[in-house]
Amino acid sequence: MRVYTTIQGQTWDQIAYEVYGNEYMCDKIMDLNRDKLDIFIFPAGVKLMLPDEENIIRQSVPSDYPTWRAMLNAKG
Repeated sequence: MRVYTTIQGQTWDQIAYEVYGNEYMCDKIMDLNRDKLDIFIFPAGVKLMLPDEENIIRQSVPSDYPTWRAMLNAKG
């Protein structure tokens, strides 16, 4: 695992795309940072734990995310 520091205005999917090249990996990042699930748009300087790339595909993620996440999934 590694630590990522957010930039003002970033969202979970933007971070996933920047780091892994796939915005759908945001669920993996969210799972490691459950204490920050109430944040939709990040301020600068928030520290997030990121899963290692080699382990990210094998990881399953629970589906108890906030309602705003379910709304994003419904649009896709």
